Amino acid sequence: MTEKTNIFQRLIHLKPKWAILSFILLDLFSIGLGMGVPFFTILLGLPVGWWLARRLGEKPQTLHALLGSLLKYAALTAAFSMLVLAVIWLPSLKWLFDPSADLANYGMPLILFEPLASFIGWQVLMVLISPFLQMLMTVFGAVVTWWREEEEDRKLFTTGK
Repeated sequence: MTEKTNIFQRLIHLKPKWAILSFILLDLFSIGLGMGVPFFTILLGLPVGWWLARRLGEKPQTLHALLGSLLKYAALTAAFSMLVLAVIWLPSLKWLFDPSADLANYGMPLILFEPLASFIGWQVLMVLISPFLQMLMTVFGAVVTWWREEEEDRKLFTTGK
């Protein structure tokens, strides 16, 4: 067994407490790395999906149960990210009711060409849409992992290598 395989096997067989703690730390780091903009958190969904696919594929279960577990865990990771992003972004909603707030200089892109509409759109994007994209990326990572495993199995059966 090579060193790389050994590391991957140890990663796949992490105890649940360590896996949850690792995810929380990586999620907080990725949100901080993006300075509150969860671009890296969305990308974190790919390795989380890979890990979930490997971990969930360990025990035999029906396809329905497997996909249900994948969606449940992907939704849990996105819910944690949503909670952290809500803590970061939602306190600024008080500016909606402050007539002296200068929303144009808040530091967000004016994607809707009007400061108030852009501010609301930015909040929705950060707190609701980004965690949903993270969930989709997690599911995508798992599906690609399963697809690659099936392709490797097919190659093994046809060539014997």
